[in-house]
Amino acid sequence: MVAVDRLNLEIREGEFFTLLGSSGCGKTTTLRSVGGLEKPDGGEIFLGEKCLVSESRRIFIKPEKREMGMVFQSYALWPHMTVFENVVYPLKLRGIKGAEAEKKVADVLELVGLGGLEDRPAPALSGGQQQRVALARALVFSPRVLLLDEPLSNLDAQLREEMRRELKGLQRRLGITVLFVTHDQIEALSLSDRIAIMKFGQLEQMGGPEEVYYHPATAFVRDFLGKTFLLSGKVQGINEHQINVEIQQLSAAPIAIPRTNFSTGGNGLPGVGEPVMVAIRPEQVELWGKAPEGKTNMVPAHLQAVQFLGDRYEFTVALGSEKRVLVSPAARQIKAGDKVFLELKSEGISLWPRDT
Repeated sequence: MVAVDRLNLEIREGEFFTLLGSSGCGKTTTLRSVGGLEKPDGGEIFLGEKCLVSESRRIFIKPEKREMGMVFQSYALWPHMTVFENVVYPLKLRGIKGAEAEKKVADVLELVGLGGLEDRPAPALSGGQQQRVALARALVFSPRVLLLDEPLSNLDAQLREEMRRELKGLQRRLGITVLFVTHDQIEALSLSDRIAIMKFGQLEQMGGPEEVYYHPATAFVRDFLGKTFLLSGKVQGINEHQINVEIQQLSAAPIAIPRTNFSTGGNGLPGVGEPVMVAIRPEQVELWGKAPEGKTNMVPAHLQAVQFLGDRYEFTVALGSEKRVLVSPAARQIKAGDKVFLELKSEGISLWPRDT
């Protein structure tokens, strides 16, 4: 079984780059190969102009020689050691001792907000503090690249959000290159300069957070990131600028979709009468109690339920025999059982072949 299959990535200096995917997609294997903890069967890995791995040239640089720091999902702290002893360990491996080592440890602990805790036993720390110790240990020898393997997954939701902000701020201050692995979409979208989405060891799409979210290249990326509002349709007509799609099971005017918003899958534009799927993010759907004048791409629906969730409202709507859930930050003068209209923002619509 191939864990990573012909993956080709180029990460820019100073970039926060994320490998995103579900369990078993090959993202951690990729990270460990970059860090020297796995030896790939083929291919090459470079750090700048320096070759770290080349199977054909029989090159394999040991992990401690790669100028990379790594934070594991479990933090991998030594429980019998203090904070200072954990953090100073990479310096000892590199022959840095005495006053120089003490200053480097003190500086990095201040950087991660643990100044004054040098003598604290590692097991006596909270989860967030242990995560900071692991981060300090990875940074203490000033690596060129920081490798992060799901470092926030063991934290509770509130602390995870706090550490997410701190991690991004730290990366910006240091200007360090980060290769980050996660299965969490929010982490990937909020932290990354670019994201590589993986599936079964292969790259599905690579791009900035907004690019991969709003312009997915494949159906897998479309459905993996966030929620997608999908409607079955049939092409009614095509002109120079747009594709008109009739939404099945609904008595509504055709939806006008820019031709550039059709995800062809390499098969070209659909023909008239061809079945297609209309996709849009729920946050790009506007809910109306009455059909407003001058608006296009309006779809009739029935409101089945309204739930107040504190900072937003959740609306369950029925479109023919299918149900969809929409979220709005504002209350609406509508109630369950009412007929409503959904405005599909044209800039947010994408069109897909039915078989995707």
